[in-house]
Amino acid sequence: MNTPDNLKYTKEHEWLKIEGNVAYVGITDFAQGELGDIVFVELPNLNDTFTQNDIFGTIEAVKTLADLYIPVSGSIIAINNNLESEPELINSDPYGEGWIVKIEISNIPEIDALLSDVDYSNLIG
Repeated sequence: MNTPDNLKYTKEHEWLKIEGNVAYVGITDFAQGELGDIVFVELPNLNDTFTQNDIFGTIEAVKTLADLYIPVSGSIIAINNNLESEPELINSDPYGEGWIVKIEISNIPEIDALLSDVDYSNLIG
């Protein structure tokens, strides 16, 4: 299973790529594999504000519907609009073109509670 070492992870299978006080958010390779073929992504609005672990959207796959949880508190500053017409990007490139939102982090210390790549790999076995 692919778990890049430059990312932080949640127990709910989201990843966070941190660049200063801004971060990209997506779901892990493990999560997209468990969901199967993704057919729709419900995205938040620009400037929506969330607290750590709030639900910020949903992913619909052929077999199931899954909630998306925000890894850290912050405001949405960009949305991957490509997912509206190509939700399968999450399946084909979960850590690249399949990113979901970009947030401005409002509580940097929350990052310390996230999992490293090693911790996440141990979680998923």
